[in-house]
Amino acid sequence: MKKNGFWYEIKKNKVLYAMFLPVAIYYILFAYIPMGGIVLAFKEFNYRDGILFSPWNGFKNFEYFFASGRAWLVTKNTILYNLAFLAAYTVFSVACAIFIAELAGKIFKKFIQSVMFLPYFVSWVVVAAMMYNFFNYDYGLINTLIKNLGGEPIDIYSNPTYWYFLLPMLYVWKWVGYGSVLYLAAIMGFDEECYEAAIIDGANIFQRIFYITIPMLKPTMIILILLALGRILRGEFDMFYQIIGNNGLLLDYTDIIDTLVFRSLMQVQDIGMASAAGAYQSVLCFVIIMLVNWLVRRYDKDYALF
Repeated sequence: MKKNGFWYEIKKNKVLYAMFLPVAIYYILFAYIPMGGIVLAFKEFNYRDGILFSPWNGFKNFEYFFASGRAWLVTKNTILYNLAFLAAYTVFSVACAIFIAELAGKIFKKFIQSVMFLPYFVSWVVVAAMMYNFFNYDYGLINTLIKNLGGEPIDIYSNPTYWYFLLPMLYVWKWVGYGSVLYLAAIMGFDEECYEAAIIDGANIFQRIFYITIPMLKPTMIILILLALGRILRGEFDMFYQIIGNNGLLLDYTDIIDTLVFRSLMQVQDIGMASAAGAYQSVLCFVIIMLVNWLVRRYDKDYALF
C-alpha cells in the first residue's frame, strides 16, 4: 500500500474519518441528493409522470415567478431583513462576548452565559405564542397595561412599521447567546500577555477592548460574516411563518423567498414555480458569496474563505 495513497490516508486517520462519517452521510442524504430536484424548475411537474418523466417546459416556471410581481419584493425583503439581522447579531454577539470575558466571578460568568444561551433552545412557535399574548390588541399583556395607564393600545398585527424593529430584536434575542459563544471562544484564545502589557502601560478596560480585543477579533468576525453572507437569501423561515403567518396586512412588508415558496407548495401546489424560486435563491447565494469573497481577497487574502 502506497504511503501517500488514498486508502493509506483512510487507514492512518480512521478514527477521525469515523467521526466525520455521520456528518458526511447527513449532508449526502439531505443536501447533495436533493440537488437533483432542481430539474423540477425546468419541468411541468405532474404526479403521474413523476420527477424524471414530467415534460420539460424550459424557463416557463421562472417566467411565471418573475411575472407574478413578487420576485423583486421577496428578494428585497429577504436581503434587507438578513442584512439587518446580520448587523445586529454581530454587534450584540461581540458586545456580549466581551462583556462575559470581562466579568470577574467565574460562577456569575457561567450563569450569565447560560441565561443568554437559553433563548437559543426556545422554538419560534413558543416565541409566536408569547408575542401574541403580549401584543394582542384586545387582551394582550402590553396593551392591557397601556389601556390601564390611559393610553391607546397598539395594533402591531395591522401596522408593518413595528415589525422593522421587532423582527431584528427577536432574532438577536434568540441567537445572540449562540453567537457570543463563538466570539467568546476566540477571545479565550488570545494571549494574556498582551492584556498584561497594556495594564502595565496604564490602559483602562475600554482601551484594552478597543485596541486589543476588537482588532484581534477581526479575523473571526470576517469569517463568520462571510459564512452568513452565503445564506443572505436564505430567510429565517420559522420566524417569519410562525410569527407573521399569512397575515395579508403584513405580507408585502415581511414576505421572503422561503415563505413564498412554502405558500406556492401548500396553497396552489405549484411545484414548478416553487422549485424555480428555490433555484433562483441558490444561484444568487452562490454569486453573492463568490463576489464577497473576491472583495475580501482583494482587501486581505488571509481573511478570505478560499
